[in-house]
Amino acid sequence: MVILTGDTHGEFERIEEFCEEYETTPEDVIVILGDAGINYWLNSRDLELKERLARLPVTIFCIHGNHEERPEELRSYEEMTWREGMVLFEPDYANLLFAQDGEVYDFDGKKALV
Repeated sequence: MVILTGDTHGEFERIEEFCEEYETTPEDVIVILGDAGINYWLNSRDLELKERLARLPVTIFCIHGNHEERPEELRSYEEMTWREGMVLFEPDYANLLFAQDGEVYDFDGKKALV
């Protein structure tokens, strides 16, 4: 299952409720179309949020917005191939993926350009 949602601005209660209600699994993907707010504070508040999100049974795929630091600017992020495109991720929070500009991702036969 692939789910699209808009800006979360660091507020993930509705995502948590969705995961519980629909019994998501790590194979399910929630695409946040900008302003996830995951790398907003650049301090322990972000780490607490990431730890909370890492416990969710879902993959969170973020397209950057203007209300957060871009992961490529942070040393803790690594690259990997996911769904035929390159993403940035932190090993401690492997279900939190960040799209890279210009990459094409395959969602069950449907291609998406970021």
